[in-house]
Amino acid sequence: MNNGVQVRYFAAARAAAGVESAIFAPASLDSIISLACSTNPSLKHVLSQCSFLLDSVLVHDQSIFVNDGSVIDVLPRFAGG
Repeated sequence: MNNGVQVRYFAAARAAAGVESAIFAPASLDSIISLACSTNPSLKHVLSQCSFLLDSVLVHDQSIFVNDGSVIDVLPRFAGG
């Protein structure tokens, strides 16, 4: 039995979210992002510049459905090479 979708925030996304991670119900990635930002406008700005890994695979299509038990990593832009 799984317990939802875990969203893990890193670097600037963690600072904006104010938490290391959060749990959401299974939904499309864009729905999860919208829900995460619904009460946090500063997080919305940061997430608009982030990359997302779904179960360690880079996601290009945010309409993808995220299943129960999956992990989304939120990665802001990083400086350097």
